[in-house]
Amino acid sequence: MPTIGRLWPEFVERSDREGWQAARLLGALLEHELAERAKRRIERHRAESHLDPTKTLATFDFGMVPMVSKAHVTALATGDSWLEKGATILLFGPPVHET
Repeated sequence: MPTIGRLWPEFVERSDREGWQAARLLGALLEHELAERAKRRIERHRAESHLDPTKTLATFDFGMVPMVSKAHVTALATGDSWLEKGATILLFGPPVHET
């Protein structure tokens, strides 16, 4: 639990100063630990995917793929129901042929 190890002195001092109950102190430390783990997991998965981080929805050229609805994709990206279902959305543009 590296995040808790790093933050506990600061949090204990603050909890003493502000009169936190033990449950609040532990909750705050655990919340930071879990958030940091989630961040590291996402970073690890992104690195393992070998996907180009510069290719985002903002840089996708919908004009090159007229059969893909920009409105539909934007609606999917702004909603989170697909995340709750654990679905994955991958968009691939036309193949690029370099000479």
